[in-house]
Amino acid sequence: MTPLPLVIDASQLAPHLDDPSLLVLDLSRPETYLQGHIPHALHVDPALLLCGTAPIPNKLPSAEQLSALFSSLGLTPERHVVVYDDQMGALAGRMVWTLHCVGHQRVSFLNGHLRAWVEAGQALEHSPNRPSASTFEARIDRSLVADVELILTHLADTSLRIWDARTEAEYRGEKIVNAKKGGHIPGARWFEWTDCLISPSDTRLRPKSELLSTLRDRGITPEHQIITHCQTHRRSGLTYLVARHLGFGQVRCYDGSWFEWGNRDDTPTES
Repeated sequence: MTPLPLVIDASQLAPHLDDPSLLVLDLSRPETYLQGHIPHALHVDPALLLCGTAPIPNKLPSAEQLSALFSSLGLTPERHVVVYDDQMGALAGRMVWTLHCVGHQRVSFLNGHLRAWVEAGQALEHSPNRPSASTFEARIDRSLVADVELILTHLADTSLRIWDARTEAEYRGEKIVNAKKGGHIPGARWFEWTDCLISPSDTRLRPKSELLSTLRDRGITPEHQIITHCQTHRRSGLTYLVARHLGFGQVRCYDGSWFEWGNRDDTPTES
């Protein structure tokens, strides 16, 4: 099939629906999926994008876990994946990052998700789809993952920008979620993940020019190396996607996020 860009709309997806090399993944809630989904879409439990083990269960799964997941979905290197969710793009963005982490670049994010699909006059189906398993061997690219040690080592690096995607109250330390301390990583720039969207009811991404201008005002530019995070690397799934969409060349995700940083005694904070 014709290569698709990272972010696509319904009109770009529709002509390819019956192509056997297309793999559409729906990361919505199970009840949303059953109420109607894009034809041929497979439902994926978003919990499978987390390692699920203590002490930081929200980190990237192991290569073995990801091999099992993507094999069960029928992924092969030749297939093009399209992802969407009912969570304003956070889960679909995390899936994009996860696929990039295992070296699969043939992936697109459906802009506006199911609502945009329906508003474009496209059909839904209601019966669940079953995958045909494949054999997929995941090899994790650690250059897309940041950890505590990397961040601590580069706190004074002016070529690096840490993009905090949480709410302003969390960033300022006024609201503490599942952590011993609040605030933000020293030097981190705040740009809330939902500010990447047109509105909460119109979950398409804002125009590129607007996003680039607003991010530049926050000191985040494509020339920087970027590390993005939130509380559990759910919301920052979308900010990873946005950074890549805007042409940022070096983007990592801190999958431990504030759940890890805010519960350690050796991590500095600002508020």
